[in-house]
Amino acid sequence: MAYPVTVTVEPLVANRNRLTTAVRLILAIPHALLVGGIGFSIATRSDGHGITSVGGETGLLGAVAWVLAIVSWFTIVFAGNHIVGIRQFCQFFLRWRVRALAYMMLLEDRYPPFGDEPYPAAVTIVDPAGPRDRVTVAFRLFLAIPHFIVIFFLMIVWWITAIVAWVMILISGAYPAGLYEFGVGCLRWLIRLQAYLLLLVDEYPPFSLS
Repeated sequence: MAYPVTVTVEPLVANRNRLTTAVRLILAIPHALLVGGIGFSIATRSDGHGITSVGGETGLLGAVAWVLAIVSWFTIVFAGNHIVGIRQFCQFFLRWRVRALAYMMLLEDRYPPFGDEPYPAAVTIVDPAGPRDRVTVAFRLFLAIPHFIVIFFLMIVWWITAIVAWVMILISGAYPAGLYEFGVGCLRWLIRLQAYLLLLVDEYPPFSLS
């Protein structure tokens, strides 16, 4: 049975835009501020020690989405209800985030739109058909721990391959096909996990890049 979160990316391996690739992270700053980047973020506590989080910055919209996810945790666990407006906002955030991350990860060259517009990278989230699983929602963070561990190392590997791909695009104008598919797989895994954590789905995410 297919997982209810589907990330699609139209392949763009050859004839890449070398100029925008060279300065991609700079060009993506406006989107990163709104929906976050990819990788690791470090926050400093008052005692001076750093806290490392997986998945990068959430951005302004992401911060709102995660606060709303906390609200949803209470409404689902205690009432079995996921407020429609909250769900729609979190889905909107993930749609924007997929487009922005595909651009940041060098999977696409077209500049992503600000908001909901057609783009070569997209995510589709199927709404739960029946009553919500309150037990898995209640323990969602604990259930996601194995994915946190895997994606921590997965993102380290992705950053290494992304640097290699960045150099290859600048030299040859092409993204090595194997590395490209790996990048798409990492994006899929990350978005499936975030949809699960935002309480948009109850099915446990697969340990898969496909």
